Amino acid sequence: RQMCIRDRITGEEIYKKIGQGILDRKSKEEYKLKDIDHVAKQILHHATAKTFLFKAEMGVGKTTLVKALLKALYCEDIVSSPTFSLVNEYKAHGEIIYHFDLYRLNDESELYDFGFEDYLNVNAYLFIEWPELAKPMFEEYHIIEIILKEDGLRSLKMTKK
Repeated sequence: RQMCIRDRITGEEIYKKIGQGILDRKSKEEYKLKDIDHVAKQILHHATAKTFLFKAEMGVGKTTLVKALLKALYCEDIVSSPTFSLVNEYKAHGEIIYHFDLYRLNDESELYDFGFEDYLNVNAYLFIEWPELAKPMFEEYHIIEIILKEDGLRSLKMTKK
């Protein structure tokens, strides 16, 4: 079993802590990239909303976590970053999943230009990278904050809004 350096607990115990809502109390948990599939399953299992806003610096692993979340939803599509298309659509067991990358947008008007508001009225999972411009449009969502640490661990904080 892999040990978490900060907490000195096993990876399995981290996932149990995530499930107990520790992340919702704004504490941070750490994981190794090889454990991302387990982290994704726990996030989905304990989520109370289908909208996830990802907060992290470039290159920290937002898209990698979204890929793991899609895998946990049993999506068999090839998953890629929607950096240039702004949105990718996936399907998994009858569920529609939209993955947005809003990095290239400069202001809120550009959200309306590509019809972003139309995606808000569907019963679908919404995974949104660089969500700052769109955040005011949501009433209920989870914020997933990821920080890459020097030792290669990622610190994850999940909060509900």
